[in-house]
Amino acid sequence: MVNKHVNAIVVGAGAGGGIVAKELSVAGLSVVLFERGGWATYDDSDTDELRSQRTTVLGNGYGPDDLHYKRVVVNNDGTTTTVLPSEGSYNNIAACVGSGTVSYGAMAWRFMQEDFKLKTTYGSIEGSTLEDWPLTYEDLESCYEKAEWEIGVAGDATQNPFGAPRKKPYPMPPFSHNREAKLMVDAAKRLGYHPFPIPMLRNSIPYHGRPACIRMRTCCGFACPVNAKCGTHNTVIPIAIGSGNCELRINSVVSEILVNDQGKITGVTYFDEKNNKQNQTADLVVISASATETARLLLNSKSKFFPKGIGNENDWVGRNLQGHAYTGAYGIFEEEVYDDFGPGASVAISDFNHHNPGIMGGGVLCNEFIRMPYLFTGVRPPGAARWGKEHKTFQRLNFKRVAQAVGPYQEIPKFESRVEVDPTVKDFRGIPVVRLSGTRHEKDIEGCRFMSEKAELWLKEAGAVHTWQSVGGGKGISGGQHQAGTCRMGNDPKTSVTDKYGRIHAVPNLFVADGSLNVSNGGFNPVLTIMALGFRVGGYIAGEWLKGNRFK
Repeated sequence: MVNKHVNAIVVGAGAGGGIVAKELSVAGLSVVLFERGGWATYDDSDTDELRSQRTTVLGNGYGPDDLHYKRVVVNNDGTTTTVLPSEGSYNNIAACVGSGTVSYGAMAWRFMQEDFKLKTTYGSIEGSTLEDWPLTYEDLESCYEKAEWEIGVAGDATQNPFGAPRKKPYPMPPFSHNREAKLMVDAAKRLGYHPFPIPMLRNSIPYHGRPACIRMRTCCGFACPVNAKCGTHNTVIPIAIGSGNCELRINSVVSEILVNDQGKITGVTYFDEKNNKQNQTADLVVISASATETARLLLNSKSKFFPKGIGNENDWVGRNLQGHAYTGAYGIFEEEVYDDFGPGASVAISDFNHHNPGIMGGGVLCNEFIRMPYLFTGVRPPGAARWGKEHKTFQRLNFKRVAQAVGPYQEIPKFESRVEVDPTVKDFRGIPVVRLSGTRHEKDIEGCRFMSEKAELWLKEAGAVHTWQSVGGGKGISGGQHQAGTCRMGNDPKTSVTDKYGRIHAVPNLFVADGSLNVSNGGFNPVLTIMALGFRVGGYIAGEWLKGNRFK
């Protein structure tokens, strides 16, 4: 049976793709939304921390699974290792409807104005592909606002003097602080910092027909048992399906973008729920599969018209892979600071995001999400026992007395940090797998040390009697946290993959709408920016379509 032709295909039902599918379908376009996983629920993995999105020892409750997926990592010495999703070096992303928005921590940050013009702000950096975005914060502000109100964000922007200008407040009030955060707030003020409540994609009050958060400890890394966490799976995707114009195909893996004899994009090849290979044709295609999987799909789509993969004429697809090196410090307090009031992370300071002497960028610092006991076994001062009686004693005595101040340092992009497709290794379906290589920029470590010093000072002021730094950065492969950058947008096709609307240069009907577009990744969790880009790309396509532009 031949699938019916549609106006648009969207590959990936995550933060960007779910929004694009909604924007197109409510505008009247017929849409097929592909998702390689299925619907995920709280009951699938409950509170099993060994199967959470943060600790995948026994596999990932939200996918992908070890049976069907693997990757190749190029080590610093040039050797390669094949890794599975349950291994940390896989650089995991979820495989389910809503993707990471089902189980994320749900911090909802707008990038700062400087984040869109890093080269203008800091100049050229040797060994880096640092560049300004082809759009400004002001160009994206209305899309940030739309994401905050349609998906749902709780916060109070008036308490953050470093935040970029906005036209509307958050739709929900901020969450109250737990015991740990209250200590941190007072300490930050004494130091002259400017603490404020973390904006969260989580209902602080009933919103859009869903209840308020119940503040349980198992939040970051887990699905929400009451549906109070705001993701695309419970907001825009149901609207898209409800429009009658969007068909969601779950457990369906897109393997290649179809090109006809004239070199035009005509649809995709995919494996359905029964692993049967099929084609779906469409007038246009939007890829929203993540910075690693979007690059993989483009590079695997080779033909006589695109011998190096679609959009890769100048060898930029897969380049500039970025993530976030998380960096900060820990502190042990005499009294218990843990009060079981989730999700844990509550207070932030943005004093060190930019304009730090000798440092490119910086990042936000926050108290951390509640760590379940297994994850806490990795929290130990330098030189402490990692097993045995001493290890267990530390676990028992300090689980409720340790606080962390931590944040994502804005990594410096590098051309050599990249995603390729492996020439020999294939997955369960015979599709060449992702091959990760490259290292972070050598100056990243300087920024991480700077942030960790500030985090340790903050904890000491809060009353910690013993502190130690946990410095991120280093020479490892990037992209493990908040992967981005592999299909960066830009005005020059020689040094970018898409234009400022996410359209692949020289391919009129092929778009990207995920973290791949990010020219730089900010000193924040990037999901709200990915959502804003989804509204921008989807809104642009829908607007042009209604004007009669069929992107031919």
